Amino acid sequence: MIIFNKPFNVLCQFSDSESRATLADFIDQPGFYAAGRLDRDSEGLLILTNDGKLQHRISHPRYKLEKRYLAQLEGAITDTALMELSTGLILKDGPAKATFAKHTTPPTSLWDRDPPIRFRAALPTSWIEIGLAEGRNRQVRRMTAATGFPTLRLIRTHIGKIDIWQLPIGTYRIMDIKAIDQDTLQIRQ
Repeated sequence: MIIFNKPFNVLCQFSDSESRATLADFIDQPGFYAAGRLDRDSEGLLILTNDGKLQHRISHPRYKLEKRYLAQLEGAITDTALMELSTGLILKDGPAKATFAKHTTPPTSLWDRDPPIRFRAALPTSWIEIGLAEGRNRQVRRMTAATGFPTLRLIRTHIGKIDIWQLPIGTYRIMDIKAIDQDTLQIRQ
């Protein structure tokens, strides 16, 4: 299993006909494939595996494996919007609900994004931490936009119990699959 801290503007595939940055620019381990997706304009934790059962466990919605994100939003998030995210709202493809959503500040260990997000002096930004037990296409971005606070920057920080914080941006770590509880993705001690 590979844990990768995916930079902004990198595709979650190993080749691209348009010569955009891909996983192959960072990972030189043959036979591994992404377990789930992370959009090109999102950053953070991506797990790659060569084990089909683990890939299915991570990516299939039936297992409800929580993924956590940090999101920088346009505007000062309100308690009402946070409650909407947590209690559920309706998107074009049906209802969506976060496992939790709370106001936060980014950790001091957070890397700078290259290129940085746009900065508008007249419009503040705010940060939230949000969890999902499902993973539909661009779901966090669509949910925050539906509450009136579009996402400017999105970073996946956790998949199950595995987090990204000890891994510099653009680097990966290989882990023995036997060292992982496959139900929770907790690293066994």
